Amino acid sequence: MPIKPGTLTAKGRETKRRIVAAAAQLMYERGVALTTIEDVRAHAQVSNSQIYHHFADKTALVRAVIAYQTEAVLEPQEQLFSRLDSMEGLREWRDLLVAHQRALECHGGCPIASLASQLAESDEAARLQLAHSFARWSAGLRAGLAAMHAAGRLRPEADPEALALALLASLQGGLVMTQLGRDTKPLEAALDTTLAYIESQALS
Repeated sequence: MPIKPGTLTAKGRETKRRIVAAAAQLMYERGVALTTIEDVRAHAQVSNSQIYHHFADKTALVRAVIAYQTEAVLEPQEQLFSRLDSMEGLREWRDLLVAHQRALECHGGCPIASLASQLAESDEAARLQLAHSFARWSAGLRAGLAAMHAAGRLRPEADPEALALALLASLQGGLVMTQLGRDTKPLEAALDTTLAYIESQALS
């Protein structure tokens, strides 16, 4: 039976982290369906008993992977979210994302979106968890745009929530095409077009 997180020792926490990291990597590379508990066990170099000590089944492990990938994707960006209250900050965020894809040579796409495409139609609890991940991402973008709007740097009729959703949708579409073409041009075009629209709503 899985133990409660609060009762883990430091060694236990490290083992659990290693299991989740291994599962996340394998599910990212092979897909959720093709990743078995045995694959995770071998990759994490743990025993089956150690895995089942922390996770009741593969479903529980998938939930942990969603949380892990959400943190991995959003934590670096959240350091920038407070600076998204200007066009300069928004372009810095854009440049970070493009540079990251170049560093990856345009492989892999978005880990959160990859999980969503695999799980949304077959696992309702996973769909809701992933929807929450995207809502958190959108909220971070919206906060900066709302600050711009409150400071009078965007037109009164501008809608920060709609602009944030457009930015996130542009990012996701650009990432898919960038992954397929192994070229950042689609991502750059998608983000730059949306940022140009946001700038058109700015007040000098």
